[in-house]
Amino acid sequence: MMNYELVDLNEKTVIGLTAQTSNSDENMPYIIGKLWQDFFQNGIFSSIENKVGPTTLGIYSDYENKEKGSYQVTVGCEVSSVGTLQNDVIVKHIPKGRYAKFTVQGHMQQAIAAFWQELWTMDLDRAFTCDFEEYLNNDIENALVHIYIALK
Repeated sequence: MMNYELVDLNEKTVIGLTAQTSNSDENMPYIIGKLWQDFFQNGIFSSIENKVGPTTLGIYSDYENKEKGSYQVTVGCEVSSVGTLQNDVIVKHIPKGRYAKFTVQGHMQQAIAAFWQELWTMDLDRAFTCDFEEYLNNDIENALVHIYIALK
């Protein structure tokens, strides 16, 4: 069983790229991977103004039917205010509320995939409003990630 702490977060404003997918979509890993690739390789990360810090967020929101339906994935950065928008970026709000905060460390893709597999088996009272991953470093082999799961 994974350990977590309960945290109350204020609303966060994020600027980034977004796409629609679902867990049953066989292209889901490609869709999410391409978002991350485009975010960094197309200069979007560096073009975002008013970043709160150096971390990148992976956000899951607009759930159609909890984990069974489609949802939006957004890769972006938290900002203190919305500046000039360019390069097809969107503004996303992470709602204020109570979240279960998990800490994941390990190989970036493998550790994150293992986390979600285990999360789906946990008996958490999830709100399915907005869940997000906060990447604290860019070390693929030994990533440090905080994952926040919205609770009812």
